[in-house]
Amino acid sequence: MDIHDLLRGVREGKISVEEAARSLRLSAVRETEGACLDVSREMRKGVPEIILAEGKSLEELKEIVRIFLEESGRVIVTRVTDGQVSQLLGALPSGISAKHNAKGRTLVVKGERHIPPSAAGSVAILTAGTADIGVAEEARTVLEEMGCKVLVFCDMGVAGIHRLFPAMKRCVEADADAIIVVAGMEGALPSVVSGLSSVPVIGVPSSSGYGVGGKGEGALVSMLQSCSPGLVVVNIDNGVGAAVAAALISRKSRPARRPARKSNI
Repeated sequence: MDIHDLLRGVREGKISVEEAARSLRLSAVRETEGACLDVSREMRKGVPEIILAEGKSLEELKEIVRIFLEESGRVIVTRVTDGQVSQLLGALPSGISAKHNAKGRTLVVKGERHIPPSAAGSVAILTAGTADIGVAEEARTVLEEMGCKVLVFCDMGVAGIHRLFPAMKRCVEADADAIIVVAGMEGALPSVVSGLSSVPVIGVPSSSGYGVGGKGEGALVSMLQSCSPGLVVVNIDNGVGAAVAAALISRKSRPARRPARKSNI
Protein backbone atom coordinates (compact mmCIF):
# COMPACT_ATOMS: atom_id res chain seq x y z
CA MET A 1 0.00 0.00 0.00
CA ASP A 2 1.52 3.32 -1.05
CA ILE A 3 0.83 6.68 0.58
CA HIS A 4 -1.94 7.50 -1.92
CA ASP A 5 -3.83 4.30 -1.05
CA LEU A 6 -3.30 5.05 2.62
CA LEU A 7 -4.69 8.58 2.38
CA ARG A 8 -7.55 7.41 0.16
CA GLY A 9 -8.44 4.78 2.74
CA VAL A 10 -8.55 7.44 5.46
CA ARG A 11 -10.79 9.66 3.31
CA GLU A 12 -13.17 6.78 2.62
CA GLY A 13 -13.29 5.72 6.27
CA LYS A 14 -11.67 2.34 5.63
CA ILE A 15 -8.56 3.21 7.62
CA SER A 16 -8.53 5.16 10.88
CA VAL A 17 -6.26 8.14 11.43
CA GLU A 18 -4.45 6.16 14.15
CA GLU A 19 -3.81 3.24 11.79
CA ALA A 20 -2.51 5.58 9.10
CA ALA A 21 -0.19 7.33 11.52
CA ARG A 22 1.17 3.98 12.66
CA SER A 23 1.79 2.88 9.07
CA LEU A 24 3.66 6.09 8.31
CA ARG A 25 5.85 5.70 11.39
CA LEU A 26 6.72 2.11 10.53
CA SER A 27 7.63 2.87 6.93
CA ALA A 28 9.68 6.06 7.27
CA VAL A 29 13.26 5.54 6.07
CA ARG A 30 15.92 7.62 4.33
CA GLU A 31 18.52 6.01 2.12
CA THR A 32 22.04 7.26 1.60
CA GLU A 33 25.28 5.80 0.30
CA GLY A 34 25.76 2.53 2.20
CA ALA A 35 22.96 3.16 4.72
CA CYS A 36 19.19 2.81 5.04
CA LEU A 37 18.25 5.06 7.94
CA ASP A 38 15.26 4.47 10.20
CA VAL A 39 14.22 8.09 10.69
CA SER A 40 11.04 7.23 12.60
CA ARG A 41 12.63 5.26 15.44
CA GLU A 42 12.30 8.03 18.00
CA MET A 43 8.64 8.60 17.11
CA ARG A 44 7.96 4.87 17.16
CA LYS A 45 9.99 3.79 20.22
CA GLY A 46 10.83 6.95 22.12
CA VAL A 47 14.53 6.13 21.69
CA PRO A 48 16.78 8.78 20.09
CA GLU A 49 18.81 7.82 17.05
CA ILE A 50 22.26 6.57 18.04
CA ILE A 51 25.08 6.26 15.51
CA LEU A 52 28.06 4.00 16.16
CA ALA A 53 31.05 5.90 14.79
CA GLU A 54 33.38 2.90 14.72
CA GLY A 55 33.79 1.48 11.22
CA LYS A 56 32.33 4.53 9.46
CA SER A 57 34.23 7.01 7.37
CA LEU A 58 34.11 10.68 8.25
CA GLU A 59 32.03 11.44 5.16
CA GLU A 60 29.53 8.72 6.07
CA LEU A 61 29.23 10.13 9.59
CA LYS A 62 28.70 13.66 8.31
CA GLU A 63 25.94 12.57 5.95
CA ILE A 64 24.13 10.44 8.52
CA VAL A 65 24.29 13.23 11.11
CA ARG A 66 22.96 15.70 8.54
CA ILE A 67 19.98 13.50 7.66
CA PHE A 68 18.96 12.87 11.25
CA LEU A 69 19.22 16.56 12.08
CA GLU A 70 16.85 17.23 9.19
CA GLU A 71 14.42 14.51 10.19
CA SER A 72 14.32 14.60 13.99
CA GLY A 73 16.54 17.48 15.05
CA ARG A 74 18.86 15.35 17.19
CA VAL A 75 21.35 12.51 16.98
CA ILE A 76 23.77 10.80 19.36
CA VAL A 77 27.13 9.59 18.07
CA THR A 78 28.93 6.93 20.15
CA ARG A 79 32.48 5.54 20.17
CA VAL A 80 33.58 8.76 18.52
CA THR A 81 37.24 9.82 18.51
CA ASP A 82 38.49 13.32 19.31
CA GLY A 83 39.52 13.71 15.68
CA GLN A 84 36.06 12.76 14.43
CA VAL A 85 34.49 15.19 16.90
CA SER A 86 36.63 18.04 15.64
CA GLN A 87 35.75 17.30 12.01
CA LEU A 88 32.03 16.87 12.71
CA LEU A 89 31.83 20.09 14.70
CA GLY A 90 33.54 21.96 11.89
CA ALA A 91 30.93 20.72 9.42
CA LEU A 92 27.86 21.69 11.45
CA PRO A 93 25.76 24.64 10.20
CA SER A 94 24.84 27.60 12.40
CA GLY A 95 22.09 27.07 14.96
CA ILE A 96 23.29 23.55 15.79
CA SER A 97 24.48 22.75 19.31
CA ALA A 98 26.79 19.90 20.29
CA LYS A 99 27.90 18.32 23.56
CA HIS A 100 30.95 16.08 23.69
CA ASN A 101 31.53 13.63 26.54
CA ALA A 102 35.19 12.73 26.14
CA LYS A 103 35.21 9.97 28.78
CA GLY A 104 32.09 8.36 27.35
CA ARG A 105 33.23 8.95 23.74
CA THR A 106 29.82 10.39 22.84
CA LEU A 107 28.69 13.43 20.90
CA VAL A 108 25.12 14.76 21.09
CA VAL A 109 24.13 17.04 18.21
CA LYS A 110 20.88 19.04 18.33
CA GLY A 111 19.13 21.47 16.03
CA GLU A 112 16.93 24.41 16.97
CA ARG A 113 13.73 22.46 16.26
CA HIS A 114 14.54 19.66 18.69
CA ILE A 115 11.97 19.30 21.49
CA PRO A 116 13.51 18.11 24.79
CA PRO A 117 12.13 14.81 26.12
CA SER A 118 9.68 14.85 29.00
CA ALA A 119 11.09 13.86 32.38
CA ALA A 120 11.20 10.09 32.75
CA GLY A 121 12.47 9.24 36.21
CA SER A 122 15.67 8.41 38.01
CA VAL A 123 18.35 5.83 37.12
CA ALA A 124 21.53 5.10 39.07
CA ILE A 125 24.83 3.96 37.57
CA LEU A 126 27.46 2.20 39.67
CA THR A 127 30.93 1.23 38.52
CA ALA A 128 33.06 -1.42 40.17
CA GLY A 129 36.29 0.39 39.28
CA THR A 130 37.69 3.55 37.78
CA ALA A 131 38.43 1.67 34.54
CA ASP A 132 34.66 1.25 34.05
CA ILE A 133 33.83 4.96 34.01
CA GLY A 134 33.96 5.26 30.21
CA VAL A 135 31.12 2.75 29.79
CA ALA A 136 29.18 4.48 32.59
CA GLU A 137 29.53 7.86 30.88
CA GLU A 138 28.28 6.41 27.59
CA ALA A 139 25.20 5.18 29.47
CA ARG A 140 24.78 8.55 31.20
CA THR A 141 24.64 10.38 27.86
CA VAL A 142 21.82 8.17 26.54
CA LEU A 143 19.87 8.28 29.81
CA GLU A 144 19.97 12.08 29.98
CA GLU A 145 18.87 12.35 26.36
CA MET A 146 15.89 10.13 27.21
CA GLY A 147 14.85 12.46 30.04
CA CYS A 148 16.21 10.58 33.05
CA LYS A 149 17.81 12.05 36.13
CA VAL A 150 21.11 10.18 36.54
CA LEU A 151 23.09 9.40 39.68
CA VAL A 152 26.63 8.05 39.19
CA PHE A 153 28.73 6.31 41.85
CA CYS A 154 32.25 5.20 40.89
CA ASP A 155 34.70 2.64 42.31
CA MET A 156 32.20 0.64 44.39
CA GLY A 157 33.77 -2.80 43.75
CA VAL A 158 33.57 -5.83 46.02
CA ALA A 159 37.24 -5.57 46.99
CA GLY A 160 36.04 -2.86 49.39
CA ILE A 161 32.39 -3.78 49.80
CA HIS A 162 31.84 -1.19 52.58
CA ARG A 163 32.04 1.52 49.89
CA LEU A 164 28.80 0.28 48.36
CA PHE A 165 26.35 0.87 51.19
CA PRO A 166 26.26 4.71 51.20
CA ALA A 167 25.63 4.58 47.44
CA MET A 168 22.78 2.10 47.87
CA LYS A 169 21.24 4.40 50.47
CA ARG A 170 21.40 7.27 47.99
CA CYS A 171 19.69 5.10 45.36
CA VAL A 172 16.81 4.44 47.74
CA GLU A 173 16.55 8.12 48.70
CA ALA A 174 16.42 9.11 45.03
CA ASP A 175 13.75 6.47 44.34
CA ALA A 176 15.77 5.08 41.42
CA ASP A 177 13.65 3.13 38.95
CA ALA A 178 16.57 0.98 37.79
CA ILE A 179 20.27 0.55 38.52
CA ILE A 180 23.00 -0.02 35.95
CA VAL A 181 26.14 -1.70 37.29
CA VAL A 182 29.32 -1.71 35.19
CA ALA A 183 31.99 -4.19 36.29
CA GLY A 184 35.05 -5.89 34.87
CA MET A 185 37.39 -8.46 36.45
CA GLU A 186 35.13 -11.19 37.95
CA GLY A 187 31.98 -9.07 37.52
CA ALA A 188 30.60 -9.71 41.02
CA LEU A 189 29.19 -6.28 41.84
CA PRO A 190 25.89 -6.53 39.86
CA SER A 191 24.92 -9.68 41.80
CA VAL A 192 25.55 -7.95 45.12
CA VAL A 193 23.58 -4.85 44.10
CA SER A 194 20.71 -6.97 42.82
CA GLY A 195 20.57 -8.81 46.14
CA LEU A 196 20.20 -5.47 47.95
CA SER A 197 17.83 -3.71 45.56
CA SER A 198 14.06 -3.85 44.94
CA VAL A 199 14.32 -2.45 41.39
CA PRO A 200 15.69 -4.06 38.20
CA VAL A 201 19.47 -4.17 37.96
CA ILE A 202 21.21 -4.17 34.57
CA GLY A 203 24.71 -5.61 34.56
CA VAL A 204 27.27 -4.38 32.04
CA PRO A 205 30.46 -6.45 31.85
CA SER A 206 33.39 -4.20 30.97
CA SER A 207 36.51 -5.12 29.06
CA SER A 208 38.89 -4.79 32.00
CA GLY A 209 40.73 -7.60 33.73
CA TYR A 210 43.85 -9.75 33.66
CA GLY A 211 44.73 -12.93 31.79
CA VAL A 212 42.12 -15.68 31.45
CA GLY A 213 38.69 -14.12 31.26
CA GLY A 214 40.09 -10.70 30.45
CA LYS A 215 38.44 -8.24 28.06
CA GLY A 216 35.10 -8.77 29.79
CA GLU A 217 34.52 -12.45 29.05
CA GLY A 218 34.94 -13.52 32.67
CA ALA A 219 32.64 -10.76 33.93
CA LEU A 220 30.01 -11.64 31.32
CA VAL A 221 29.94 -15.32 32.27
CA SER A 222 29.86 -14.47 35.97
CA MET A 223 26.89 -12.12 35.55
CA LEU A 224 25.00 -14.63 33.40
CA GLN A 225 25.50 -17.29 36.11
CA SER A 226 24.25 -15.02 38.91
CA CYS A 227 21.72 -16.48 41.34
CA SER A 228 20.55 -13.01 42.41
CA PRO A 229 16.97 -12.43 41.16
CA GLY A 230 16.21 -9.24 39.26
CA LEU A 231 19.54 -9.03 37.45
CA VAL A 232 19.65 -8.89 33.64
CA VAL A 233 22.80 -8.57 31.56
CA VAL A 234 23.78 -6.80 28.33
CA ASN A 235 26.83 -7.37 26.17
CA ILE A 236 30.39 -6.36 27.01
CA ASP A 237 30.86 -2.56 27.21
CA ASN A 238 27.27 -2.01 26.00
CA GLY A 239 26.47 1.17 27.89
CA VAL A 240 23.99 2.19 25.20
CA GLY A 241 21.92 -0.99 25.50
CA ALA A 242 21.85 -0.79 29.28
CA ALA A 243 20.83 2.88 29.22
CA VAL A 244 17.99 2.40 26.74
CA ALA A 245 16.60 -0.53 28.74
CA ALA A 246 16.84 1.38 32.03
CA ALA A 247 15.20 4.50 30.56
CA LEU A 248 12.30 2.47 29.15
CA ILE A 249 11.85 0.78 32.53
CA SER A 250 11.89 4.19 34.22
CA ARG A 251 9.41 5.66 31.76
CA LYS A 252 6.91 2.84 32.24
CA SER A 253 7.28 2.34 35.98
CA ARG A 254 7.32 5.97 37.11
CA PRO A 255 3.53 6.67 36.84
CA ALA A 256 2.73 3.65 38.99
CA ARG A 257 5.25 4.36 41.72
CA ARG A 258 4.65 6.20 44.94
CA PRO A 259 6.37 9.55 45.58
CA ALA A 260 9.96 9.26 46.74
CA ARG A 261 10.36 8.80 50.47
CA LYS A 262 13.36 9.32 52.69
CA SER A 263 15.21 6.15 53.55
CA ASN A 264 15.61 5.04 57.16
CA ILE A 265 18.65 2.91 56.44
